[in-house]
Amino acid sequence: MTDFLNALTLLGNFLIIPGLTYGSQLALGALGVTLVYGVLRFSNFGHGETMAFGAMVTILVTWGLQSLGISIQPLPTALLAIPVGIAVTVLLTLLIDRFVYRYHRERKANPVIFLIVSIGVMFFLGGLIRFIIGPGDQIFFDGTRFILKAREFKQMTGLDEGLSLKMTQAVTIITAVMIVAAMFWFLNHTRTGKSMRAYSDNENLALLSGINPDRVVMITWILVAALATIAGTLYGLDKSFKPFVYMQLLLPIFASAIVGGVGNPIGAIAGGYVIAFSELILTFAYKKVVLYLGPESMEIESLVQFLGTDYKIAVSFIILVIVLIIKPTGLFSGKTI
Repeated sequence: MTDFLNALTLLGNFLIIPGLTYGSQLALGALGVTLVYGVLRFSNFGHGETMAFGAMVTILVTWGLQSLGISIQPLPTALLAIPVGIAVTVLLTLLIDRFVYRYHRERKANPVIFLIVSIGVMFFLGGLIRFIIGPGDQIFFDGTRFILKAREFKQMTGLDEGLSLKMTQAVTIITAVMIVAAMFWFLNHTRTGKSMRAYSDNENLALLSGINPDRVVMITWILVAALATIAGTLYGLDKSFKPFVYMQLLLPIFASAIVGGVGNPIGAIAGGYVIAFSELILTFAYKKVVLYLGPESMEIESLVQFLGTDYKIAVSFIILVIVLIIKPTGLFSGKTI
């Protein structure tokens, strides 16, 4: 029984908790991509850099608060700065829509045109971010680092393996649950949310019903900017902020949205956790787990893992290809915002 608990603790420490954390970050990112696709009907390749921009503004405000001695110990000060990051990112996305996307929207441009334009926006934002904050790692976390330390867990349970829970992991998971709950309440129980859903289902019928398309577009970008800022900041708190990383996050984020079913918020959230756990499960080294669960005389030389950690980013691509071949509409097909 002790060996089983040690194996379970090992999986919890290196697979379950990190999977829930990373999955929450991908889910929030994929939710923003899904909103743009569901309402505005194009794939926003600039979403990763929007996350980076929101995180950057939050970091700059966090540094300002830290210099003034303002904190919310034991929580990270960045939580105080997120509203400012959201406000600035909302302003940026509305300006980009006004001077870039609106021109093509009024001319009923093909979605491919929007996709190409979003790639241009991605490179513009990437250059702007690197110009302002630089290309290097930026550490902005403060507050209590661990809620539960592995050593304390060992002392409490008497097990050989320890279980730790970082503050950033707990904040990420709890924040994701709150944001997702608030988003679904907004979409299903408010007049604006219902207008967005109607516009997503049938644009022409929504216009005949008196729904203002400009207002729907504006609310969509506000929500997307808020989700991007929160997701980007949570990822930066957990992993440290590096601008180049957010462009690489585009693949698992889009994979999450497509796996769940593009245009479906529930699918985006489910897809985020599917991608996160798939990456961790396939690249985790199971050697110690097998040794705990196997006979005492067992000897294993290999790490017992399906793929090396260098192939972690490839997992998202492989899952994406498999889903597109087997079920192109995703896990939650036929459902939209």
